[in-house]
Amino acid sequence: QAQLVESGGGLVQAGGSLRLSCAASGRTFSSYAMGWFRQAPGKEREFVATISGNGAMKLYADSVKGRFAISRDNGKNTVWLQMNSLKPEDTALYYCAAARGTYGSVRTVDYAYWGQGTQVTVSS
Repeated sequence: QAQLVESGGGLVQAGGSLRLSCAASGRTFSSYAMGWFRQAPGKEREFVATISGNGAMKLYADSVKGRFAISRDNGKNTVWLQMNSLKPEDTALYYCAAARGTYGSVRTVDYAYWGQGTQVTVSS
């Protein structure tokens, strides 16, 4: 029954900002840790950020730490990724995902549900 739908992607100039949203179906949203991953053409899917079920714990990839921020509102069944100081190397298809546990994970195999992805393109 779980469905994840990303939105908010687009084309921005280097140094700009973008805010991605992920809307989830279901009534047990808080039971899942949420994560953001990204994949560029010809490259493996990579971890970006994760947040625990209650929002207390957050982890970021070194490449985005200090620039990106993950947040969630369990009452709205929504998770966001605020992206600031964007760089051309941030260009990728960004995926929202839900993990079975509540603590969070950086591993793709721990995520049972995935959205369709939203494209982020950063021009130089």
